[in-house]
Amino acid sequence: MIMKNITTVSGFLLMGLSDNHDLQILHALLFLVTYLFGSAGNFIIITITTLDPQLHSPMYYFLKHLSILDFSSLSVTVPHYIDSPLARSGYISYGQCMLQVFFFTALAWSETAILTVMSYDRYVAICLPLHYEVIMSPRKCTWAVAAVWLSGSISGTLYTTSILSIRFCGERIIHQFFCDVPQLLKLSCSNDYFVIMGVVNFLSAMAFVCFIGIIISYVHIFSTVLRMPSAESRSKVFSTCLPHLFVVSVFLSTGAFAYLNPTSDSPTALEFLFSIFYTVLPPTLNPVIYSLRSKILKSVARKLLFSTKFTGWNHLTHCL
Repeated sequence: MIMKNITTVSGFLLMGLSDNHDLQILHALLFLVTYLFGSAGNFIIITITTLDPQLHSPMYYFLKHLSILDFSSLSVTVPHYIDSPLARSGYISYGQCMLQVFFFTALAWSETAILTVMSYDRYVAICLPLHYEVIMSPRKCTWAVAAVWLSGSISGTLYTTSILSIRFCGERIIHQFFCDVPQLLKLSCSNDYFVIMGVVNFLSAMAFVCFIGIIISYVHIFSTVLRMPSAESRSKVFSTCLPHLFVVSVFLSTGAFAYLNPTSDSPTALEFLFSIFYTVLPPTLNPVIYSLRSKILKSVARKLLFSTKFTGWNHLTHCL
């Protein structure tokens, strides 16, 4: 195969789950539907939380940045995989692959950090409501988001620089839909990947600390909610928090499995499925769990939609 010979020199070949072209087209269509659905949900959240003044509270401020991260994360990995079967080529250049590594790892860590901040925000709002405005002041929220983005950039830089130190041998065929770090480690020539394993272990430990922080926050939230006299209030909190914990758990557990578990020499469907769980599933489901289920956000979305139509109609009639 000519493409395989090319990848040994200047790039990589992304094979995905199958080398059957018909199956690749089917997978691309499924990814396209998922990408459009996830992008639309995140774009709606970004738009309405930016335009409507009543959604400028800390909770929606963090939601907006989560949606920006989710939209960016989907855009880093999915479009190239959708285009590959149509172009009948899974080739990705070395530079493009390194960019994928940087942006994906940076965004993944930033998402872990923002989820931790959001859980703390909910803890303060529910358990310490009288101190909420002081603890979650606009200045502190700005600093928290800045720390989220900065920590993501540091993470991406660490991963990318350590990958750049690796020498690759043989046919550079990646049985994945994007340049995933565990798959790249399989292609290394020798034992020169100890540096990146140190980076992986360190950031995995930090992600575990974040996960413990999220769990502790929600333990306090649930203990406070259970003391609420209103069954409706308890049901409302649980219906939002439990799906949140589910997505966070899937995101972190599958990511930890992929990055800490030694990859097998032969590709498996389970590895491909797990990669979907920590790359595609959370950014697609987050808009539904965090925002689109919210009555406030739904009402604001309707108001902005109708006001836009009304404004446009008035402008048209005035011109006539």
